[in-house]
Amino acid sequence: MNQASAKTESDFSIEKYGERTAEKVECDEQLLAEYAALLGFYIASVTVLTGAALEQDRLPKRFSLLDLALLGIATHKLSRIIAKDRITGILRAPFVSYIRSAGAGEVEEEPRGCGMQRGIGTLISCPYCMAPWCATALAFGLIFAPRATRFFAGILASVTASDFLQRAYLKTKQEG
Repeated sequence: MNQASAKTESDFSIEKYGERTAEKVECDEQLLAEYAALLGFYIASVTVLTGAALEQDRLPKRFSLLDLALLGIATHKLSRIIAKDRITGILRAPFVSYIRSAGAGEVEEEPRGCGMQRGIGTLISCPYCMAPWCATALAFGLIFAPRATRFFAGILASVTASDFLQRAYLKTKQEG
């Protein structure tokens, strides 16, 4: 294997997670095929789950405002936990490179590798990109397992409230 192909070969090892050098290999691909595959998986999953919900007559006519608020707050927190939390870095490590701490238990990372490795890295390192996936999972959870989903979403909403209170406390302490 020559040096050029060694640089572009995907390496999913978590040992590469913290490896950043001045000779960082950039991916020249547009990743359209990889994004199409991820989008296809998402659409196929939503289609199958929607079909199952319709077949079982579980699809709600509408969500209550309370459920929408709970799902919105839970989606925000779940997408940040997946994409930015220091502890969940082990899940992202095969697909991203660590850059630095972003404070408040979060990290800054960037996608690495090429092809599907980089496509997944792009998805799971961006809370905005993860939000529709998280919202979809929580919404279908509400359809198929409403009690468990509300319980889990309630935990995420409580953590979100705690995050804002922690930041308010720190700001008050710094000003006082």
